[in-house]
Amino acid sequence: MARQMQDKIIQALRQVIDPIHRKDIVSLNMIAGLNTSAGEKGEHVSFSIEIDPARGAEMETLRQEAERVVAVLPGVAAVTAVLTAHRATQLKPLPGGRPRPPARMEIKGIKQIVAVASGKGGVGKSTTAVNLALAMAGTGKKVGLLDADIYGPSVPRMLGIEERPKLTPEKKIVPIERHGLTVMSIGFVTNESTPTIWRGPMVMGAIQQMLRDVMWGELDILVVDMPPGTGDAQLTLTQQVQLAGAVIVSTPQDIALIDARKGLNMFRRVDVPVLGIIENMSFFQCPHCGERSEIFAHGGAREEAAKMGCAFLGEIPIDLDIRKTSDDGLPLVVAQPESPQARTYGAIARAILAGLAEKGATDQREAALLSEARS
Repeated sequence: MARQMQDKIIQALRQVIDPIHRKDIVSLNMIAGLNTSAGEKGEHVSFSIEIDPARGAEMETLRQEAERVVAVLPGVAAVTAVLTAHRATQLKPLPGGRPRPPARMEIKGIKQIVAVASGKGGVGKSTTAVNLALAMAGTGKKVGLLDADIYGPSVPRMLGIEERPKLTPEKKIVPIERHGLTVMSIGFVTNESTPTIWRGPMVMGAIQQMLRDVMWGELDILVVDMPPGTGDAQLTLTQQVQLAGAVIVSTPQDIALIDARKGLNMFRRVDVPVLGIIENMSFFQCPHCGERSEIFAHGGAREEAAKMGCAFLGEIPIDLDIRKTSDDGLPLVVAQPESPQARTYGAIARAILAGLAEKGATDQREAALLSEARS
């Protein structure tokens, strides 16, 4: 059945003609990463269109046409097509030979974007991102959450979201509202049990589309749950999106801290402020006898923050309730707001907000000094 649907999609895409080469985009081998997954109302289709980056602006009409011809096929519920390129656009260097930083995309209506990242998987980054976003919303901020962890989107499960986002007549995506958060995840348009086998350019295209084509509305903060690691997708996202800051999540043991250091240095290399490091799974306190066990050692993240010259934001313990509430789709900050663990998330969230406010004040002072110098 999936094979038949893909054949129909390919045939439909043969209707889309590249205006320069005057051939269809299938014959020109421009289609890559075609994927279909079954949803409640039909198939969710995604694919990339590989183009010369110099033609990016003019090819947007072609992308829209490709989405249109597939969307009208019987049995298709939603289509996501992205433009990708394999070679970077060459920019003239700045005086002195320094490379020119790429222009970063600003999302209308979003005041600040904060990335929650980790140098490796398995450190509880997504659980931390979800609870921090909820804690920020609890302070009265308008908060959004973007699950950009393409290969392992867990936010839908953690927030108990089973419905799919709706599309407007203009093909804009309406995000899901849950517990006061505005939420978007690649997991909303892929099957939970189907692996996402995408090449790097398609991953970045999907992330860009979730930022560009989602109706986020007016947000004080958009929290981005980043993919783990320091690969091409992470680096490109930090270069193309205007991030107000990044938060690094690590566990205490040396092997995790080595990767956390790589993640921190990645952000610094692309001029993204690091707001601080969080030590997750810091210790375990027995609920019966109260004895504390430091399973993965303890204090490593605090020491690393001191070495790297950034803030240490706090320690989050290994706790059964954190795991259980996340699995149940009702995160701890919502399910047990008065618990010690929820208060810890709240304290870290307030520290992040304070860091953002301090950065904003510094930026304003620098802008004022620059304006004064020019006048």
